[in-house]
Amino acid sequence: MAEIDRDILETQTGGDDALAREVLALFAGECHRLLPALTDPSLDAAGRADIAHTIRGAAAGLGALRVQHLAGEAEAGLRAGEVGAEAAVAALAGAMRAALAEIEA
Repeated sequence: MAEIDRDILETQTGGDDALAREVLALFAGECHRLLPALTDPSLDAAGRADIAHTIRGAAAGLGALRVQHLAGEAEAGLRAGEVGAEAAVAALAGAMRAALAEIEA
């Protein structure tokens, strides 16, 4: 399964391949920057929820649908203080790594 929906990416970038590469590079940079903080259990839940929210928005803009969905779940779980929030964060981290691998391949 592709991590990035190329049809959404093409729509968002107007079919401009250079712009699509730039958007993907920006997303990859955000993932690299935010992943360590997202997965740091010493950070407060509200801050980590804010990070998940940021990731969700970035993923929506380029068609990283699984990342977008899991970021929403992680954000909601962290904000609600749910017991399963850490599992949601772990699933999101895995999806982000898979998206990164696809982008960087």
